[in-house]
Amino acid sequence: YGSGHSLCNAHHLRELTFVQEQENQQWAKKLERLLLNLKHKVETHYQKTLTRLPDRILKGTRSRYMGILYRGRVECPAVVGEKKRGRQKQSASRNLLERLRKFNQSVLAFMYDPALPFDNNQAERDIRMVKVQQKISGCYRSWRGIKAFCRIRGCLSTLRKNGLNLLTTLENAIQASSAISLPQLGAE
Repeated sequence: YGSGHSLCNAHHLRELTFVQEQENQQWAKKLERLLLNLKHKVETHYQKTLTRLPDRILKGTRSRYMGILYRGRVECPAVVGEKKRGRQKQSASRNLLERLRKFNQSVLAFMYDPALPFDNNQAERDIRMVKVQQKISGCYRSWRGIKAFCRIRGCLSTLRKNGLNLLTTLENAIQASSAISLPQLGAE
């Protein structure tokens, strides 16, 4: 996905929903709506033109994003208490607000580079089976086993993403391995 770094907006949407439902803060609702509309706008524009949104739309959207966060700071003020060492503990909604402001470039990265995903759900799905296997057996017995498992999972994931039949492709690979010398899975 290009060379940029982005944050997972699916996680942000979950946190924004929590802030709306538990603390009834309107900035969270407005920001959620902005992010979802922006996601749709970026995808639609990219499908039609294979380019990113025009600069005037990018600037306007970023301005609206920062404006929502600014108004959120009024709705969700910082906790001020006695002077102690370190940072003053803040509410979860205030921490989210500050994080979205501080890392705004990474939150909006998908808007500037359509090759960057809106969320990291695919990456999480790709590693889920590793965690499930680890929970079932408790551990891997060797580095070789870990490497073999990851190579096979990576191969299956790539085949699936490319729309190839998993079983047929694996059968062909096994048949081909008897005809040519393939490196051992997990071998250094």
